[in-house]
Amino acid sequence: QVQLVESGGGLVQAGGSLRLSCAASGRTESNYVMAWFRQAPGKEREFVAAITWSGSSTSYADSVKGRFTISRDNAKNTVYLQMNSPKPEDTAVYYCASRSWDIIATTPTRYPYWGQGTQVTVSS
Repeated sequence: QVQLVESGGGLVQAGGSLRLSCAASGRTESNYVMAWFRQAPGKEREFVAAITWSGSSTSYADSVKGRFTISRDNAKNTVYLQMNSPKPEDTAVYYCASRSWDIIATTPTRYPYWGQGTQVTVSS
């Protein structure tokens, strides 16, 4: 089993910055691709960003491309999401997820392991 714990959420002003972290424990050798998803009230969970084990390949949703950066530190079993210039529409609960295949996927059903989520609120 894999346990994922997100941290770093909170209230941020539009145009500011925030960094989310996701610490993995348990069978961390299964965390090949790690990803961030988000879910706003009344909306479906949507893909934000993902990164392969080596970090050589990343993928971003068009809505965050150029503003958010995903990275990982395998020695610390941690993945990060640097959020620069956030907008009010980025307000959501952000979830960390992982899968045991080193191929990026953008649909939530492809990820068997999930964290509990962290709230991000962007004020205008």
